[in-house]
Amino acid sequence: MSLPAAVSSAASYDVLDEALTLLAPCGSDLANGLTSHAPMVAEALCALGRPDAVLPWLAHYRAGMLPRPPTREPIDARRWREALARPERIEDWARFFGGELREAAWPDVLQRWTAQLAPGLAGAATHGVIRVGHAVRALDAGISPARLRELADGLALLAASYQELPAAEGTASAGRPASEAIARVAVVPRGERRFAGTIVSSLEALDDFPPFAGAIQLLDVEGDLSLRLSELTDAFARVFLANARDVLGAIVFAHAVTSVAAVRSLAPHLDDATARRALRFAWQAGAALYAAFGDRPAPVAPVAPPAESTEALADRAVAQGDEHAIKFAEACLREHALRPSPAYPAAVRAALDLLPRAAAASTS
Repeated sequence: MSLPAAVSSAASYDVLDEALTLLAPCGSDLANGLTSHAPMVAEALCALGRPDAVLPWLAHYRAGMLPRPPTREPIDARRWREALARPERIEDWARFFGGELREAAWPDVLQRWTAQLAPGLAGAATHGVIRVGHAVRALDAGISPARLRELADGLALLAASYQELPAAEGTASAGRPASEAIARVAVVPRGERRFAGTIVSSLEALDDFPPFAGAIQLLDVEGDLSLRLSELTDAFARVFLANARDVLGAIVFAHAVTSVAAVRSLAPHLDDATARRALRFAWQAGAALYAAFGDRPAPVAPVAPPAESTEALADRAVAQGDEHAIKFAEACLREHALRPSPAYPAAVRAALDLLPRAAAASTS
């Protein structure tokens, strides 16, 4: 499958293996109960051409990370579904995928398991597929034991956090362009929303909101795959502009963009059917974030670009130091470089205004 390159010409991965080695003893959870973004941010900084910022950023961030959890029992290759959606089995999954990657080429492992795990990529608020996307892009830049281990850890997060969303049964109806599809997603009334401290809790509540089930059928995933990906990231960048009003909103709606951008990184290594399957479930996950937290569809009117250049926005994201700011800026600016739209830099500018400055952010 031929898709545009996903790595900037300014990208530099010289420091990534050192960073991943430093992170090897760490698990996927933070002491505050949230998901670690460390390996994803390290790769995003490399992709932005800012390898100088990787180790200083990690030096601060690692203070909140936890060690890897203990293993429980090996994953049975014939009964692996029994371990799906079980966060306590994440280290078992990491060992399992490490073995898979020793036995087969990493693109073959990626193809096989993306096909299996795509229906659950909304899990952990899409962090699993995002982490896999960063790992795959790092492997595209060069294969190493540290990067293969990171792919195993990303796939482990995807499997352990696996979460299927409600989906209407039957033959899919004719899909629509992303800008039209998002306008047809049923939104949970504000008085009926449930938020128990995590994005995941709000997505779980969609099980009790029957109108959402038809969302998966709304998007057209046929035709030029690269164009479909661009249309979807552009639509979700516009959803961000319409709905992100505070820190939580910025984090929620950023994930809709970064998860689809992750599928772009996977797509060149997948067969056509699996790539479109992953796109359809990435759309469903983003639509779920909108249904659970949003109330205004993506604006179709022209978006005014910010005064800053894309380079200035990237520099500001790095200096701000927030993990979501860095990852969102990198994904949006990458998508903007592939198929320009003012919605991308405008969304980055809005995110930087909403997200906090990290306590020990670099000023360089």
